[in-house]
Amino acid sequence: MHALIEELKIKLIEILNLQDVKPEDFDENAQLVGGELGIDSIDVLEMVVMVEKDYGIVINNQEVGQQVFYSLANLARYIQENGPQSAADTAP
Repeated sequence: MHALIEELKIKLIEILNLQDVKPEDFDENAQLVGGELGIDSIDVLEMVVMVEKDYGIVINNQEVGQQVFYSLANLARYIQENGPQSAADTAP
């Protein structure tokens, strides 16, 4: 999961245009939306699109989205548990 978190840090910096942020600046357990990085609801839409496009996971429920995008660790965990590869891992 560490590799996924590092990958997400880079993707978020790119899609959200966080020019003054480096991957090592991210605290994976810190609040994403409304936290230090200034991520707002418009940015959440960008993140939803990225998760759908890059990982094949649709987040179309606001309550789920709030939990998933609470922190980078939550996002990585959700991708790991719900991505297409997780279905293959649980196949008999």
